[in-house]
Amino acid sequence: MIDMGSVKDLRVLEKPEGNKSGIGEFIFSDRYSVFDWGEMPDHIKHKGEALCLMGAYFFERLEEKGIKTHYMGLVEDGKIKRIDELERASNIMRVKLLRVLKPEFKEGKYDYSIYKKERANFLIPLEVIYRNSLPPGSSIFRRVKEGSITPQDFGMERMPEPGEKLSRPILDVSTKLEVTDRYIKWEEAKNIAGLDDEEVNEIKDTTLLIDNLITEEVKRAGLVNEDGKVEYGFDGERQIMLVDVLGTPDECRFTLDGIPVSKEAARIFYRKTEWYEEVKEAKSKNRERWKEMVSPPPPLPPRLAELISMMYQATCNEVVGIKFFDTSPLHEIIREIKEFV
Repeated sequence: MIDMGSVKDLRVLEKPEGNKSGIGEFIFSDRYSVFDWGEMPDHIKHKGEALCLMGAYFFERLEEKGIKTHYMGLVEDGKIKRIDELERASNIMRVKLLRVLKPEFKEGKYDYSIYKKERANFLIPLEVIYRNSLPPGSSIFRRVKEGSITPQDFGMERMPEPGEKLSRPILDVSTKLEVTDRYIKWEEAKNIAGLDDEEVNEIKDTTLLIDNLITEEVKRAGLVNEDGKVEYGFDGERQIMLVDVLGTPDECRFTLDGIPVSKEAARIFYRKTEWYEEVKEAKSKNRERWKEMVSPPPPLPPRLAELISMMYQATCNEVVGIKFFDTSPLHEIIREIKEFV
């Protein structure tokens, strides 16, 4: 059975049941999506392999530090291998699978009571975000302005300027399994996921460790780790483990000389198009059926599509430290991307 996602597919080899984890394979694709459109007309060549290899690299580094993950290895010619055993780039990652227990929506809100009944072998229904800086347009500024949070909620004495590097990382949290996920405070996160104080503290401490590791590792490529997301689950003995993927340009906001090193380069291009104006207008009229009101997006300029592909490949080479792809150095690619964005 294959479950198609927007950027990667999941092949289920063994279903998780009760307290027993399953086995699956992430198949990382070259598809990408912007502005919730879904699959865009272009594919970014070798993006899937680059993301898969970077995710594997960080899982292996974290396991060396004693962090439990669902990572089992990379698939090459039907065999499970570590990243330094590969003969060529792989886009398939073998992982342990946990149950996904979806909260029921009833009487106008989500019912998370299942997380107080079930104790093990499931995805924790939260997404944890670490932030090392707050870019212009960050949701933090909007939420402070509307009064739903205060700087003090994040241990900050004052609101930082847009783009300012924070003196220490802040941790944010959102729901994961709602139709439209929402940012919440840690007390609500603890309650809906059925966590105790010790588990919340372990998630926070592990996220800070991950942030620090990624920050130090990507410096090799001249990258700044601005923010990123992490997901967790419980194994069959209710031990916290890392799930999904982390440390890639799709899970983190990396920059080099202030230029985004991710599909944000494509977003910036599309923001200048008439298609994007159509998207904005349609969303303002109908949040549920806006896609029916919008024409298909135009393709990227061929050279920009090529440069974005090269960017993913070079980022992988320079972060992982193994030359899987024959491409130019990252700083040269970013210099040319600047001309487009």
